This record gives sequence, C-alpha cells and structure tokens, in this order.
Amino acid sequence: MNNEQVNNTVNKSLLTNLVALGIIIASFYSPHYADNIKAVGIFALSGAITNWIAIHMLFEKVPLLYGSGVIPAHFEEFKQGIRRLIMDQFFTQQNIERFLQREEDSAQQLFNIDPLLDRLDYDKLFQGLLDAIAESSFGSMLAMVGGTDALMPLKQPFCEKIRLTLTEMTQSKDFIEALHEGINARQISGDLVDDIEAIVEKRLDELTPEMVKQIIQRMIKAHLGWLVVWGGVFGGLIGLGFSLI
Repeated sequence: MNNEQVNNTVNKSLLTNLVALGIIIASFYSPHYADNIKAVGIFALSGAITNWIAIHMLFEKVPLLYGSGVIPAHFEEFKQGIRRLIMDQFFTQQNIERFLQREEDSAQQLFNIDPLLDRLDYDKLFQGLLDAIAESSFGSMLAMVGGTDALMPLKQPFCEKIRLTLTEMTQSKDFIEALHEGINARQISGDLVDDIEAIVEKRLDELTPEMVKQIIQRMIKAHLGWLVVWGGVFGGLIGLGFSLI
C-alpha cells in the first residue's frame, strides 16, 4: 500500500475520531441538550474506534484478542483462493481453446504461401529431376539425344507448373484440415494450462504471510477508512436515539 493510500485511511479515521471527541467536549459547554450531545459524541467515538480496531485486527495480530491478524494467519487459504481465481476463472482449458481457435481461424484466413514459394530454389528442384532421369533407365536414351541439355527448354515451364501445383495444394481442403489437425488446439491448450498452473504455483509458493497481507492491503485498505467514518455516523445516530428514549 502506497503512502497516499495510507494517508487517506489515516486521515478519515483520525478526522472522524477528532470530530466525535470534539462533540463530547462541546457537550460540557452546551447550555442546552448537553446529555443528548454527549451521547451522540460518545456513541460516535465508540463506533469509529471499534471499526478502526476491527480494520487493524484484519491485518495485525493483537495480543489477547482472538481472531486478530486473520489475513496473515490464513495466508495459505488466501493463496489457494488466488490460485483458484486465476486458474478456474481466467486460464481454463475452455478459455484457452477458444482463444487458440480464434487465432487459428485468423491465421488460416491470412495464410499466404506466396512468400514461401518465392524462396524455393526451383533450379535445384529441376536439377534434381534431371539427375533422377539421367540415373534412371532412361539415362542412356537421353544421352542419345544430347543428354540433360536437351531437357533445358523444359526448365521454365517446369518451375511455373510446380509453383502452381504447390499453390493449389496449400489452398486445398485437405491441406487446411491437415494444418488444423497439426495445430491441435486441445492438446496445446492442455499443455498451456499445465505450464500456467506451474508458473502460478511457483510464484504463490514464494509468497510469505507479510506479502499476502500487503497484497490485500493494496486492494482494500485504502477504502476501509470509510468504515470508520460510517461507524462514527451510525454510532452518533444510535446515541441520539438512545438519549431521546
């Protein structure tokens, strides 16, 4: 909890207590309704102080007061609560599967094979074809008509055809289904859940009671000063009602 939050909480509590104390002091000098004013001040002060002590007891152990220091004392339960919140509400396998499915669908829509095809070495592919023909039973026949040089005019048509064939293959339904099966969102999501849970568990194991207390303080203590204020207000109203009976 930063200094500004601490100051806000202290200021609300201190101001409420001072106002209640001021009402009590004023009752001694009031010529009229002194008892009523005193009752308002006493009940307001008791309500404010009671709530202030209760807030303090949440975070700090007070000797002889059973139940004080509840947050540090039950830090293991708070840690497990944090783990359940993270894993059961955010990083569930279903949520990760939905996320991966959306990303996969987007990737398929944006999938562009052209940059990959542009980087293929078609000359090497064609040379591999020539070597295969030369080493096959057709090699001797090919040598009679000029060898592999006789096939060089086929190089450009071959490269264009092989590129077109590869493009059609990558756009086919079978290829998209194979890509989908290869990604396997369910398996990936299961692995991610295990990895995330391991990271969360490791981090939670590093937490100490003091660290858990500070986490809870940062979340709620800045707003708990209002409990002191309203404790004083309602205490004062109860005191007023009691004095009128």
